[in-house]
Amino acid sequence: MQVKKSEKASLEKDKIVYVLMGLVFVLSLCYVALEWTEREVTKYDVTDTEFLFEEEVEIQQTSQETPPPPPPPAVQEVEVLNVVEDNVETESIEVNTEETETEVVIAAPVEAPVEEEEEEVVFVVVESMPEFPGGQQALFKYLSENVKYPVIAQENGIQGRVICQFVVNKDGSIVDVEVVRSGGDASLDKEAIRVIKSMPKWKPGKQRGKPVRVKYTVPVNFKLQ
Repeated sequence: MQVKKSEKASLEKDKIVYVLMGLVFVLSLCYVALEWTEREVTKYDVTDTEFLFEEEVEIQQTSQETPPPPPPPAVQEVEVLNVVEDNVETESIEVNTEETETEVVIAAPVEAPVEEEEEEVVFVVVESMPEFPGGQQALFKYLSENVKYPVIAQENGIQGRVICQFVVNKDGSIVDVEVVRSGGDASLDKEAIRVIKSMPKWKPGKQRGKPVRVKYTVPVNFKLQ
């Protein structure tokens, strides 16, 4: 069965018109899209003279003051010499050559008193050696009664002999105490030094009848009983 179409219902004859209308519509949208912008563009006139010429700057010329001239040099006075001719008599000046005789007395120089410097020589051996008050027995008795055995050495069973050396001054005082030979423990050495420093004054040693400084050595024994 063949389908029949009416000429009024056919759209083939208006096909070209619809195509042209569509092209016009699309071109219009493209034009509007190209011309559309959110920013406002400001146009400047290039012919304005403000942008063509730079602003003139006025330069003021300062006047330079010339420095004053230096002062003239001081005039030196020239001494005028009066030349006298040979035949002119000049005034004679009398010179008294007689001098009053004055007697000058020169005193003899006075010698300054020379202070004798004390000799700080420490002797080891002298004619009369220093002595503890009461002699050697009194010295050993003093040491045995005044030595305090260190507790640490007692607990560890440490025994020893500390040899100390010191200087007996001219007045019998004890100075410069030092350990020559250790007893094996620092506590023993420290106690030996303490006891020797606590000793009373000795009888000083003498050389040629004068008291002198003498170095002396004393052993201190530490022995547990």
